[in-house]
Amino acid sequence: MTIRFDGKVAIVTGAGNGLGRSHALALAERGAKVVVNDLGGARDGSGASSEAALAVVKQIEEMGGEAIAHGANVAKYDEVQDMVQQAMDQWGRVDILINNAGILRDKSFSKMELDDFKLVMDVHLMGSVNCTKAVWEIMKEQGYGRIVMTTSSSGLYGNFGQSNYGAAKMAVIGFMNTLVLEGAKYDIRVNALAPTAGTRMTEDLMPEEVLAMLAPEAVTAGALTLCHDDAPNRYILAAGGGGYASVRICETEGIFLSQPEQSPEAVVSAEAKINDLSTQQELLSGSKQSEKFLLKAMEHIKAQQ
Repeated sequence: MTIRFDGKVAIVTGAGNGLGRSHALALAERGAKVVVNDLGGARDGSGASSEAALAVVKQIEEMGGEAIAHGANVAKYDEVQDMVQQAMDQWGRVDILINNAGILRDKSFSKMELDDFKLVMDVHLMGSVNCTKAVWEIMKEQGYGRIVMTTSSSGLYGNFGQSNYGAAKMAVIGFMNTLVLEGAKYDIRVNALAPTAGTRMTEDLMPEEVLAMLAPEAVTAGALTLCHDDAPNRYILAAGGGGYASVRICETEGIFLSQPEQSPEAVVSAEAKINDLSTQQELLSGSKQSEKFLLKAMEHIKAQQ
């Protein structure tokens, strides 16, 4: 099977450098028309320049593709709306959105200013929300959409000095989980990418020989599997350095305690059963957890009758 994007229109945020640039070039190489979004700011989100995005557009055009640049700040909804409108005016549809734009303001939580916490949340979380909101009704009317969130191991597992970044990157998973349910009947599929790559976001965090192995293109190979016609839905793909793995959020079967038994001591004493990983499973919506516990309670009531 060859994955192609002929006739598709894609928006890639933060596409002037690093992962976003790699995603945009790969989509264009495989036939997509691409909106190259980049504010052109520094790694911490300061400043702005259109040079990087225009350079990517030029590269796409030189290889025979179609692309436009847009400098929207994804944290500002009016700018995002303008970007989406330009895509619609140019090509009449939006099929793919890769929410890639991001910044870093790393510090331990003790030393972090709340303004730095909010800014990172605004760019990563609200940036993804704004861009998704701006294309959502378009995708519903088309009966087709592919959206990729960019999460991180920092959110999934934690990373010292990144409480703001980690919180935002876990938040997009919660966002994805609900969009999957609301978009299913319109063939809008929403997935998440957890990348490890050598980009300007990580260039001073890793030694050069490691960075050389972590080319953005390795991550892009995974990203494109999340937004083609036969893409999965509600899938978290970790990718980096040639490694690919799926991430699952699972819950054990757990136990039931009747009302007279419900005490912290009883919960502690039952930890082995509560933590029994052999019974764990993925839950496809929050209501499934409620359903599981209610069924346990009903089974207890029946047994007492």
